[in-house]
Amino acid sequence: MARTPRTGTKQAKLIEMLRAEGGATIDEIVEATGWQPHTVRGAFAGALKKKLGLEVTSEKVEGRGRVYSLPRD
Repeated sequence: MARTPRTGTKQAKLIEMLRAEGGATIDEIVEATGWQPHTVRGAFAGALKKKLGLEVTSEKVEGRGRVYSLPRD
């Protein structure tokens, strides 16, 4: 069973950013959360994929680099 993230946490902020129009880059997430880039990538794999069952997608965007996103529900 997928758990629901608590509101007001950095993880909730991460999910909010990934669900926003246009998604978010690692750099944007680092700036918003204060996490290191490797922590952000770890959160994608651990907290989001394994614990919450969310599928993080990414695409290369001209002028922005790799942009990560979650399907909006």
